[in-house]
Amino acid sequence: MKILIVILGILNDGYMLPDSVFVKFKGKYIGPKRPGPWANLLYELDVDVFNLGLLFIFFGIVWLVWVYSIWTDLSWSIVLGLIISVLTLWYLPFGTLFSLIIFIVLLAARKNI
Repeated sequence: MKILIVILGILNDGYMLPDSVFVKFKGKYIGPKRPGPWANLLYELDVDVFNLGLLFIFFGIVWLVWVYSIWTDLSWSIVLGLIISVLTLWYLPFGTLFSLIIFIVLLAARKNI
């Protein structure tokens, strides 16, 4: 199970971090002109999603820290994984799916990871 959640964490971060650095420097996200479905949630709250680069960079770094912590069995890795998974649930569609799987696995197997 550890390998599964590490891979999902890397996939989550592997897109979020480069995309956030790109938007910070280029003013647009990688890919289509309009961001993915996650942006619709923030548009409803009148948030300019093109100004969120630093927040996403922070999330990406936290995902990297979590991947390292879970792989090296640090005592706080489960708690950090649960927190960052919840904070990334809005990142539709894949971030939501990956975060939900990681959250469930961490809760179910927290003693055996």
